[in-house]
Amino acid sequence: MTTTTRLRLKRKIEKLNERLLSLGALVEENVGLAIRALERGDAETATRVIDGDVEVDRMEVDLEEECLEILALHQPVAVDLRHIIAVLKINKDLERAGDLAVNIAETALHLSGDSRIHIPKAYFVMAAKAQSMLNQSLDAFVNMAVDEAYRLLREDDDVDRMKHSLHGKFEERLQEEPALLQPLIHLFLVSRHLERIADLATNISEEVIYMITGEIVRHGRKATGLRPLLEKDTLLARRELGRINGTVQ
Repeated sequence: MTTTTRLRLKRKIEKLNERLLSLGALVEENVGLAIRALERGDAETATRVIDGDVEVDRMEVDLEEECLEILALHQPVAVDLRHIIAVLKINKDLERAGDLAVNIAETALHLSGDSRIHIPKAYFVMAAKAQSMLNQSLDAFVNMAVDEAYRLLREDDDVDRMKHSLHGKFEERLQEEPALLQPLIHLFLVSRHLERIADLATNISEEVIYMITGEIVRHGRKATGLRPLLEKDTLLARRELGRINGTVQ
């Protein structure tokens, strides 16, 4: 790769990072607004989140297309290839987090006129934790902070414990007031959405670790060494190029 080509690729990767962080900021905002709508029974804010998901989807598609174009035109290798693959995966994780914000907003809309439902504070404690994890995972990406990414992997257990606790409270309330089955189910699903947002933040942290170190830490697995890393990178690149060319490789 010539110096000029290398500089061109570097600028394109920097642009990818900027666009990914813009998407991340929008998704973080939507998650926060959805939680606020739930807490305040604010149907207008909930509707804003639902309607705004179109922009999240558009940004996700545009970023994916740009990644695929770089793979096709520049055929990056090693660190650059890992970086672009990580951006592709984080891009999809953020889009899914945006969908979960919509799910929470829809619950807020459903419950906004129901005075029978009091939302326990524990939901908002869990929400703050999930939001913090999402924010910190993006910070780890920006700062290339592998230690921060590893630390976040351990925090997911805290969110799991919170969800299990809320499940117990949900069952107790349902036994006491079976007539509230539908609204209580809607409310409990918020805890599942929050747990999933935390899981996606964990996924982002895993991709940051892979991007920086070449280690695959998904499901507790690690793949180290140059040969397996290059083989995996090459396979992923071929699959993406196959999608562009309309072939299966």
